[in-house]
Amino acid sequence: MGLPPVVVGLIVYILFSRSGPFGVFGLLFSPTAMIIAQVIIIAPLIASIAHQALRDLWAEYHDLLISLNTTKRQRMKTLLWDARRSLITASLAGFGRAIGEVGAIMIVGGNIDHVTRVLTTAIALETGKGDFAMALGLGFILIALAIIVNLSIHTLSQTERTGRW
Repeated sequence: MGLPPVVVGLIVYILFSRSGPFGVFGLLFSPTAMIIAQVIIIAPLIASIAHQALRDLWAEYHDLLISLNTTKRQRMKTLLWDARRSLITASLAGFGRAIGEVGAIMIVGGNIDHVTRVLTTAIALETGKGDFAMALGLGFILIALAIIVNLSIHTLSQTERTGRW
């Protein structure tokens, strides 16, 4: 869960560089390389949270589901349905880690204007240039996007039930 993003970026860079084993694909400094790095960074986080949630539910439901003579498919469906809130939380944790990532993206994407520049790398660039107003503006946009995504998922998943008057 604690993979350092810059180390992941370095490994992906080495794998996709011209002399690397996957250099023939020419993916370095492309959005595809950025996505690969992001997936490597967030997959352990999402998998760990999801695994723990499903394992806890399985411990709770095991005897009941076996006694009801459910099929494997029915058990999986039940566990996934009851763990949906935890799985949404796992997804949002992965999303949060991904949108805040700068190191690996800079290494494998190169921060190329109109090709691989994303909000986080643009913020780093503007800060480095000393344009703090632009960096703050981009930062507010990034925060707004994160809030919008979280509120949308929360609203769509109806994780909170309102009481009846």
